[in-house]
Amino acid sequence: MTATVVLGAQWGDEGKGRVTDYFAESAEFVVRYQGGNNAGHTIIIGEEKFALSLVPSGVMNQNAVPIIGCGAVVDPAVLLDEMEMLRSRGVDPSKLLIDSAAHLIMPYHRALDEVLEARRGDANLGTTKKGIGPAYQDKFERAGLRMQDLLDPGHFRALLKNRVAEKNHVFTSAYGLEPFDAEVIADHYLEMAETLRPYIADTTIVLHNASKAGQNILFEGAQGTLLDINHGTYPFVTSSSPTAGGVTTGTGLGPKAIDEIVGVSKAYITRVGSGIFPTELFDEDGVTMVNLGHEYGVVTGRRRRPGWLDLVSLRYAARINSLTGIFLTKLDILSAFNEIKLANGYMLDGEVITEFPRDQRELARVSPIYETFPGWKSDVTGARHWDDLPSEAQSYIKYIEKAIDTPIRWISVGPERQQLLER
Repeated sequence: MTATVVLGAQWGDEGKGRVTDYFAESAEFVVRYQGGNNAGHTIIIGEEKFALSLVPSGVMNQNAVPIIGCGAVVDPAVLLDEMEMLRSRGVDPSKLLIDSAAHLIMPYHRALDEVLEARRGDANLGTTKKGIGPAYQDKFERAGLRMQDLLDPGHFRALLKNRVAEKNHVFTSAYGLEPFDAEVIADHYLEMAETLRPYIADTTIVLHNASKAGQNILFEGAQGTLLDINHGTYPFVTSSSPTAGGVTTGTGLGPKAIDEIVGVSKAYITRVGSGIFPTELFDEDGVTMVNLGHEYGVVTGRRRRPGWLDLVSLRYAARINSLTGIFLTKLDILSAFNEIKLANGYMLDGEVITEFPRDQRELARVSPIYETFPGWKSDVTGARHWDDLPSEAQSYIKYIEKAIDTPIRWISVGPERQQLLER
């Protein structure tokens, strides 16, 4: 491994935390390149369970340098809480670096997120109301505040005063919100800045030098391909680019430096929040997936919507990201089923299609075309080699990789670190 990207190939929640943790064992740098604390990664080590939303999952490798890149948005209070949680549980986050150009999530971003989602009513987007979208909105309106602004208190106060004046005008007149006090916010953020100051750096230089020296770099994406702002199921998407293209813009390291792009996919599929979901299950099979797979959001606690694996969307993810391999997770959950289904095409207006529609009006009209496979009805959690898997499981996996023209190189058969096999 020199420079490897680990990203979600579905709607997020694919198990990227444990995958990142696996690859991070040999990484010297682990980089979060987009998103904020609206996505959670879970890592299970023995009896210990760690839920992270901002600090890269690779922090569990104490030899690696965890980096939050400029493509991420940072809530300083959440970040400090996570760092303290890690310290209290014996994990040292002192090597963490935060890019100086990463944008800050402010209190008015969270307030705006809540009021806008409430006003959408039944057409809500299912946001986490953490202020992520409004923070990115300010970033692209060139009205955001960045980590580097915290390093100069006078400069930060002046910028914040102007921003709050603009926000208060809109918030009070358009949304009936109470005005924000710029001085109160500044005092709070500058207090946190003193703790964060040693961690703020130009990480583009750090990563360039690491790449030039041939050191191992792991890029960790949040959310998933189908939630990408450019390539996802818009408007039910996140506000950043979890796809491979987001790595270069979110870190400052050029695309020629990337060697491997690993897509993480469950052996089935889930989605949290609103949006079209062609293979969604509303029957007992779906209930089984949720219960056995513990399908509840790490950050929100919301129940995930389950469905059979959708190869149309997975093929799309492989193409959009130039995936070099798939890490298939939660194969063990499918041991509960007598029959297992895969959607390898859609029926749209009387015609068979095999490419994922980017028009949501078309996606809303599709019905999945399923292939049915016999289940294996046996415990696979002890499998550590390909030959340990039942022949039915092997056939299922081979069908997937042939259909998406991408090798499945890793398979997890349980939540623990060691419950996986590499082909």
